[in-house]
Amino acid sequence: MSKKTRRDFLKTSAVAGSGFLVCAGNSRKAARASALQSVAVAGIGVGGKGAGDIQQAGFYGKVVALCDTDSRILENQQKNFPGAKTFADFREMFSAMGDKFDACTVSTTDHMHTVQTAMALKAGKHCYTQKPLTRSIYEARYLGDLAKKTGLCTQMGNQGSTDDGLRKTAAQLKAGILGEIKEVHVWTNRPIWPQGPNRDLSLAKFSAKIKKDDPDIADDEIAEKKKQIDTALKTLNWDLWLGVAPQRDYWPGIYHPFSWRGWWDFGTGALGDMACHNVNMPFKGCDLRNPISVVATSSGHDFNSFPAQSVCEFLFPAANGHGPIKFVWYDSKQHPMAEQMAAYGFDKFSENAGCFIVGEKGAHLDHQFKAKGGKPIDLLKDVPCELAPIDEKHAGNDPRHKFEWFNAIWENKPERCWSNFPNHAGPLTETILLGNLAIWTASEPGVQGEKIEWDAANIKVTNLDKLKTKGVAELVHPKYKEGYEQI
Repeated sequence: MSKKTRRDFLKTSAVAGSGFLVCAGNSRKAARASALQSVAVAGIGVGGKGAGDIQQAGFYGKVVALCDTDSRILENQQKNFPGAKTFADFREMFSAMGDKFDACTVSTTDHMHTVQTAMALKAGKHCYTQKPLTRSIYEARYLGDLAKKTGLCTQMGNQGSTDDGLRKTAAQLKAGILGEIKEVHVWTNRPIWPQGPNRDLSLAKFSAKIKKDDPDIADDEIAEKKKQIDTALKTLNWDLWLGVAPQRDYWPGIYHPFSWRGWWDFGTGALGDMACHNVNMPFKGCDLRNPISVVATSSGHDFNSFPAQSVCEFLFPAANGHGPIKFVWYDSKQHPMAEQMAAYGFDKFSENAGCFIVGEKGAHLDHQFKAKGGKPIDLLKDVPCELAPIDEKHAGNDPRHKFEWFNAIWENKPERCWSNFPNHAGPLTETILLGNLAIWTASEPGVQGEKIEWDAANIKVTNLDKLKTKGVAELVHPKYKEGYEQI
């Protein structure tokens, strides 16, 4: 079926209701699987989180292409979709099959999200891209603008967005249940992967160290390590995995398949990993857009690996009927606001993740609203809140998030997706990643870094020329390695 014919079919089928679920608000009707195969889907990055993403997309569409730089992952995933074509290079996939699919999932390392998602959008493909949307602020703005221009249906993979409680809480905050918002505090137990200075390794570094430390066994150890590397690179295309990032040597266990999150070249650290989840609700409910400054402290880093621990303090200007808001991010189980929470009757809280919001009328924690002293605050009545559609066959927020995306595709309504790129995912990612600029300058353990002063409208660090720390501009707008389209 050609691209034009398939789109015409989707449009007329959605209007006629022939096998499609047209969801508005709280519709609980299940979709008829036989009709949903008309949306052809490709998956880019199909291991780890990507495995779930493409499998869930397969609940509602027909998976026709799989792409991953690791051939072992491709082989395992193809067992679930035996008819799908496989590729190591996403560019080759688009060249060979660009007219044979309508939508794609992008579940690769953070540094590859933008080039892959941009290629999909430019080719007219609806796109589900994992969080954080991008590795840099400029990239987030770019993808938001591109999605708006193309009119395609987009969704970022912060699946908690489909939770009814999250949406209702955000709606209550937006309606003013706490009055003017003063402070927002968010914390996480991440990182749960290694971060900190002096972590990178190569065969040359390893060889030099072991020859110095234990020369008697050095030759055997070096040979064994080289064998491990050679074995891994038989199935992993390291050059394609590096993609747009600067060249570096592969080393077992510290990059692929998971620990890449802790490296500046590939990931976005604890902030990028978890804030798209934990800041999602207050971002919507408290209008945490366009901060004007951020400052951070950390346990120290070497501009190669993220710090093991950090705290970021953002300032948002007075806007839209509220005064200035202070937003503080804490990772690695830090949560120093326990005494302040207790003043509102919140004596128990999760050490792993949480969001504490203070307003002029009271405070919020875990979808509860209380006045000072602990008295519950009654919910506001008749507050509009559009909940995500439910597929009764597949439970859980993750499938439901894909289901919302597919409903948007079937109805041709990009705005149906909570985490669509232009209105939510892009601006949320911009806000979050500003914190990493401050963490970058906070390289000395326990010493507050330089304040980043920010002009969101122009995507510009206004005090860039006064900063002593080099490399901040490149974190805002990265340059890609040759072979990939620059944005």
